[in-house]
Amino acid sequence: MSKVIPFTQTTGNIWINGEMIPVEDAKIPLLSHGLHYGSTVFEGERAYGGVIFKSGQHTSRLMNSCQLLGFELPFDFDSFEQSKMDVLQDSGLKDAYIRAIAWRGSGALGVGSSNNKINAAIAIWQMSPYFNSADGIRLTISIWRRPPAQCAPVKAKAAGLYAICTLSKDASLSAGYDDALMLDIKGRIAECTGAHIFFVQDNQLFTPKADWMIDGITRASVMEIADKLQVPVAETSILPEQIPDFSEAFICGSAVEIVPVREIAGTEFTPGELTQKIINAYDKMKYGLPF
Repeated sequence: MSKVIPFTQTTGNIWINGEMIPVEDAKIPLLSHGLHYGSTVFEGERAYGGVIFKSGQHTSRLMNSCQLLGFELPFDFDSFEQSKMDVLQDSGLKDAYIRAIAWRGSGALGVGSSNNKINAAIAIWQMSPYFNSADGIRLTISIWRRPPAQCAPVKAKAAGLYAICTLSKDASLSAGYDDALMLDIKGRIAECTGAHIFFVQDNQLFTPKADWMIDGITRASVMEIADKLQVPVAETSILPEQIPDFSEAFICGSAVEIVPVREIAGTEFTPGELTQKIINAYDKMKYGLPF
């Protein structure tokens, strides 16, 4: 089982509502709406060589998540982009993980939130590999299912939507796996607890449709790589019983990057040539190198 890497910033400064403050002074009121009712959205981003990878796409998605939860990010696009770069430069780090977050703060403490202040923060730290498994990770299948668009703002990267992901992740670790694969409400393969999934068959990639999932930025990067490598990609419905039909599988996300899968609930895979080609290309892409 891979080692779990904690997400934490213990030193340096955190940007909150336009100000840099020491991490030990970064506090929010206990009676914040986002803490009690989940009215919080966030982004997980990485910097490579002093440049935040696809930063603008992350900021745009954060703003969209805010709108889906009924509030606006209290900074415009350009100023928030600059703030992320300021945090990175202030940290002195070249390769880093960036957590941008926005939430409804103190005010009326009830389900309604019209009078609550909107806050934003940016934290940064050096992050070890999310999974420490050279030969691939093991996935179980969660009992929890991703909600349909009629039941939740599924295109928002909203904190509340991650409750079932936490339950799924913790259960998978307790069972000796590295992560959990989640199905959608119709029983089709959806995604992992914090990453999208791709399968390989006959030198072609297959991935679940993203109609009921957040639009993954790393997922889109994989598809961009596949296009340049002239590898066909099919966005399609995939059922659990189809898992043995594939020869390779890998997951992808900003935090996990691209990681091979060696087992899904008893079905074993051998990470192969195409998975490695995608990983190699992504390792170049994230540093702005040609591939």
